[in-house]
Amino acid sequence: MRYERKYKIEQLSLPLVHQSIRLHPASFRKIFPDRQINNIYFDTSDLSTYKDNVMGIAQRRKFRIRWYGENLKTTSNPKFEIKIKNNQLGEKKIQDLESFDLKNLDVITKQIQTFANTFNPLYPTLLNSYHRSYYGTPNKKFRITIDSQMRYFSFFNNGKFNNYKIKDEGIVVELKYDEAMDSQTDRITQYFPFRLSKSSKYVRGMEMNF
Repeated sequence: MRYERKYKIEQLSLPLVHQSIRLHPASFRKIFPDRQINNIYFDTSDLSTYKDNVMGIAQRRKFRIRWYGENLKTTSNPKFEIKIKNNQLGEKKIQDLESFDLKNLDVITKQIQTFANTFNPLYPTLLNSYHRSYYGTPNKKFRITIDSQMRYFSFFNNGKFNNYKIKDEGIVVELKYDEAMDSQTDRITQYFPFRLSKSSKYVRGMEMNF
């Protein structure tokens, strides 16, 4: 399992956030090309996963389909992910899916129900996209992602996606590392010019659409 420390940033510009990472004493460098990430989140009819996150339930799960690229009409190599959290530690279970059209989510919704293995049915609740940059230390022990240009669409307001309704100008920085490296995180975080915060894109998107 690994830790994901999140920092929601609203007072610094994106170029300054990138600069603070590039100038970090741990020598973070770009490790992967930037790309757009797209997610469809699923929840129960009473929004149990949303409520568990808001209430800070230690052991919880999040369900989503993820794919990459700017094409939002037909997904490319989508994957169904179950994010499992135990306090601050997390892991993923991933299942490959066939491409599907966003205008017809019924078939894929039935398919993921089998993979999720939940007692209560799951339904699409939120679509979001954002731009992600990837950094890592030379020893590959610590990774940082920078997410910006976040956009949201609620399936509660409209059953079929046409275009994004909500934009979030904030920035989310995530520090990611394996459980065994937790004792060494202070040498990384002490140089961050921002504060640790609780920042779930699913919760943020849901609340912006309510």
